[in-house]
Amino acid sequence: MADEILYEAHPPMFRNNPLGFVLSVLLIAAAVGILILLFWYVKSRSEKLTITAEDLRYEKGILSKARNELRLSGIRSVRVNQTLFQRMFGTGDIEIFTAGDAPEVTLKGMPAPNEIREIISRNS
Repeated sequence: MADEILYEAHPPMFRNNPLGFVLSVLLIAAAVGILILLFWYVKSRSEKLTITAEDLRYEKGILSKARNELRLSGIRSVRVNQTLFQRMFGTGDIEIFTAGDAPEVTLKGMPAPNEIREIISRNS
């Protein structure tokens, strides 16, 4: 039986870096903007966070994949860092700690970071 998915997301393009997005759109006339946007789109779609009732799964990569899977019961703390622009647009960087001083998983520019933290703390 498949676990119920509580949260699933990719890092957003515009909300994570609005100034870079606008600059890329302005550079479309020079054909450089299209390449930047295409690269950026592929990069943002290559990362995926999935939280179920028992697990947190983070996948990264296009041709070669790196997957981290953590039991929610093993997570000790979650740290959310947000810059001014990230706070304005509802994104943030998340560090997930299981044991030790180094984060087990670092997620850059995820949407609704405080919602992610709440889901993890409710289910751990």
